[in-house]
Amino acid sequence: MVKKAPRRTAERILEVALELFNRFGEPNVSTTLLSAELRISPGNLYYHYPAKDVLINALFDRYEQSLNDLLGASDNVRNVEDAWFFMHTLFEIIWQYRFLYRDLNDLLSKNRRLETHFQTILKEKTRALRAMLDGMGRADALRIDASDRQATATSMVVVLTYWLSFEYVQDPRRALEPESAQAALLRGAHHVLNLLLPYLESAQRAHLQQIVGAYAPATG
Repeated sequence: MVKKAPRRTAERILEVALELFNRFGEPNVSTTLLSAELRISPGNLYYHYPAKDVLINALFDRYEQSLNDLLGASDNVRNVEDAWFFMHTLFEIIWQYRFLYRDLNDLLSKNRRLETHFQTILKEKTRALRAMLDGMGRADALRIDASDRQATATSMVVVLTYWLSFEYVQDPRRALEPESAQAALLRGAHHVLNLLLPYLESAQRAHLQQIVGAYAPATG
């Protein structure tokens, strides 16, 4: 039992750090504030995570693993219903680690590991969305020239990456609070999939509008 205690403390540190980073932004959460919130000594915090970057990297590793687990499923997307579920799940993961996107430029400027890994993430997101478009094309859910697929996938990744920043600018006090999650995720999924409207088959276009319509009060 004694050997399990450090692992429980390390896990608790990650959970509280993620909550505070998401709520206040990583630059605004010091290790002193974190240790006070946890009611542990700074020395205990440093024992598990010797530097703030070590803590950030540990959270990033979890985000990256969750993301990679989902992106592999893009090969199975065949229609707008599949695409909606995939996109909403993707936004849920981004929301869970939203501090990374809220403070993206700041984090990348001071953390070389995040800089290089985030570039890989962007490539993997683009690859996954290109695979999604290819699969929907094979299933006759949309018609899009091969030459346009890469550009469309890239545009979708741009919206995915900066959607929460757009939400934050509109309502800095509430946009990234937990109670705003569902509406923000639905709006994000809606706007990403709207990029497919010119290419969707008529029945698929109608179905997407039906799905979005079901969330009309939330999406605005």
